[in-house]
Amino acid sequence: MGRLKLGVLISGRGSNLQALIDAAADAAYPAEIALVVSNVAGVMGLQRAEKAGIATAVVDHKAFDGRQSFEDALHETLSAAGVELVCLAGFMRLLTDGFVGRWHDKLINIHPSLLPAFKGLDVQQRAIDAGARFSGCTVHFVRPAMDAGPIIAQAVVPIHGDDTDASLSARILEQEHKLFPLAVRLIAEGRARVIDERVVIDDAVAPATAMINPSD
Repeated sequence: MGRLKLGVLISGRGSNLQALIDAAADAAYPAEIALVVSNVAGVMGLQRAEKAGIATAVVDHKAFDGRQSFEDALHETLSAAGVELVCLAGFMRLLTDGFVGRWHDKLINIHPSLLPAFKGLDVQQRAIDAGARFSGCTVHFVRPAMDAGPIIAQAVVPIHGDDTDASLSARILEQEHKLFPLAVRLIAEGRARVIDERVVIDDAVAPATAMINPSD
């Protein structure tokens, strides 16, 4: 059985893309990046892919007369590369129901909060303002509603009393770089399956202990 072929969609620096590049550099990792697509030319993420010898493409949304034609071109580009799983890694375009439907259970996203809490933007500052004691990140299968869909994996990050948006974001990003490759591996190994809109993971091991914040 060959490695699962990934298509990674980006719009900027591509730090989560780099985490996938690094994971896939190990021949034992069950997935490989077939194509990196950006809707913005010249971004750092494209440079990361080119440096790693990965094929890239630019599908500029501004070059199309609407979302339908843009997404048709995006779909055709991914399909032509033999992509089997699409990974949204900082892709700053909302996708329509039609595109999401075409890639049902073959499209995943990483979001910097513990979904279903704090969907959308500015999530770290919103968590701080709400007095939350924990935040984190989530990888999930994409559904038409924003930041919705069956949850594959999550990482929990405690919020410190002196946290700013920047400091909390930085600590969460460190966990994103671990979580995204893990979620892809679970899918590529056939261990993560969607059943009745919940993800069931074969042989999953949950943490044995809980975290409490404040700890004293």
